[in-house]
Amino acid sequence: MHPVIQEVTDRLVERSRPSRTAYLRRLHAEAEAARLRGPARASLGCANLAHGFAAVGESDKRDLRANVKPGVAIVSSYNDMLSAHQPYEAYPAILKAAVRKAGGVAQFAGGVPAMCDGVTQGRAGMELSLYSREVIAMATAIALSHDMFDASLMLGVCDKIVPGLLIGALHFGHLPAIFVPAGPMTSGLPNKVKARTRQLFAEGKVGKEELLDAEAKSYHSPGTCTFYGTANSNQVMIEVMGLHLPGSTFVNPRTELREALTKAAGRRAVELTAHGPEYTPVGEVVDEKAIVNACVALLATGGSTNHTMHIVAIAAAAGIELLWDDLAALSKAVPLLTRMYPNGQADVNHFQAAGGMQVLIGDLLDAGLLHGDVLTVAGHGLDHYRSAAELKEGELVWEERAEGSTDLDVLRPVSDAFSSDGGIHMLDGNLGRAVSKVSAVKDEHLVIEAPAKVFDDQLELLRAFDAGELDGQDFVAVIRYQGPSANGMPELHKLTPPMAVLLDRGQRVAIVTDGRMSGASGKVPAAIHLSPEAADGGPIALVRDGDPIRLDAAAGTLELLVPAGELAARPVQGAPLTDAQWVGTGRELFGAFRRAAGPAERGAGVFALNGHAEAVANGTRPATAQSGIRA
Repeated sequence: MHPVIQEVTDRLVERSRPSRTAYLRRLHAEAEAARLRGPARASLGCANLAHGFAAVGESDKRDLRANVKPGVAIVSSYNDMLSAHQPYEAYPAILKAAVRKAGGVAQFAGGVPAMCDGVTQGRAGMELSLYSREVIAMATAIALSHDMFDASLMLGVCDKIVPGLLIGALHFGHLPAIFVPAGPMTSGLPNKVKARTRQLFAEGKVGKEELLDAEAKSYHSPGTCTFYGTANSNQVMIEVMGLHLPGSTFVNPRTELREALTKAAGRRAVELTAHGPEYTPVGEVVDEKAIVNACVALLATGGSTNHTMHIVAIAAAAGIELLWDDLAALSKAVPLLTRMYPNGQADVNHFQAAGGMQVLIGDLLDAGLLHGDVLTVAGHGLDHYRSAAELKEGELVWEERAEGSTDLDVLRPVSDAFSSDGGIHMLDGNLGRAVSKVSAVKDEHLVIEAPAKVFDDQLELLRAFDAGELDGQDFVAVIRYQGPSANGMPELHKLTPPMAVLLDRGQRVAIVTDGRMSGASGKVPAAIHLSPEAADGGPIALVRDGDPIRLDAAAGTLELLVPAGELAARPVQGAPLTDAQWVGTGRELFGAFRRAAGPAERGAGVFALNGHAEAVANGTRPATAQSGIRA
């Protein structure tokens, strides 16, 4: 193993030992009970069980009543508004048939919400987006709470949906869980053309009809959006964690191979139960090594900055305390191996054609940058994921890919990396801690020192741009009161086109915010997820127009160049919306989330570190050490 990867893993194991031990103790007790009693529904009373099978067909009803065949839960984020999730409409029937053929019984256990950040960008609904991860986790728990199931099949792709499903699944860690992807839509309008059209619209050089035409040609059919944002970063990380079947991540919807992989996931779920030949609880798959592997994959591909929060929250659900310090250390050791938009002009289909996950994983394994001795849904060892899925004479087979990348403009080996370190940097300074995605930023823009222009809402900046108030000057745009405790930490992606226009005009500009810029963050240098946030008394609340700020993404620093004494004497500027103001689009229903949300560097969630309470009770952990929730 690469020494830095091993050192980070060892620290993570030691730091997490009390909570992880408590988590595994509970998991193993539940697993042993499962082995002894047979299918989970065997513990139900007659009335309970009768309710559980009342609506199924006669054949499944007989099997469920007999308490012999394992039960498999299907939890889906299907809706037909999201292109990424529309293909899931047909999955339950396919999976039920596959599970039945393998000797189990599958039931649709529950649906989880799935909102589209592409639809809600710049809208009030975006302020519910991050909170939806917690809702999805809780909805997953409700789906699995009926004690009818011995394994689960998780159907989700995008942004908060996959992290939410996994967090929920990890609270039922004794159950196996296989994630079943839907795949990306085929390539549409080239990303470079789409981005250029957005900038032209921001400058008033093309109209709304031209912009809508470009967007419709980009997002044109069922499947995941093809740029490398949070949704596709989810998929990369889930495969590297061993929760997908090998090679299933970027197979397009509505293809024979896609359906064959879906059927295989259903069959495999039966084999992984406590009553099958290869019992594989999800809580054992997601261990410290798997979490480090996910971080490495994120960095090696220049993935979404959203995952600097999601992977922390996922780890916490498995009793593992991941810190931004771990990501910072890994980023210095992991090279950047891919160029996918916004880090390049290729999309995920081009990445797949170049060799995709099998080439990426194989090369990272050979370089000692991934842990190979891990448990996966395909069996023990990440070497399973060197193999690509294909159909031969109608049969699904996996064959190890011997050749490397076929397109070095998209995917490179470690020996010829695009950059010597990861595409995501952690920043520290007197403004707090932040994240910067540098993989799409030109070297000459990595460092900026300029006066602040302060905004308490993204719409204020957009209005200033439209009025020409930002023209012809260098500045650092400070957008505050955008954190999880303020308004749900919305993505501020609508700021990218106008700020890119100013950058192209030769102005030196950057963004500093306690909000998010998402996996679609582009060429504008940005320090995001600033923690502590303004609403929690972070120093960003003290910044005034004209204050000099230095952002050095190369060195990993973020400084407000104001004497400490002067800063300490300043009153807080601005304020988050009150509950009375934060209404409309259902936002008033989420007031409790605002009050409970933890800081970005702890996952920006509302759930405590799993196993923490037991560790405190056992005296193996101090009561103050929590993750994902404010003290």
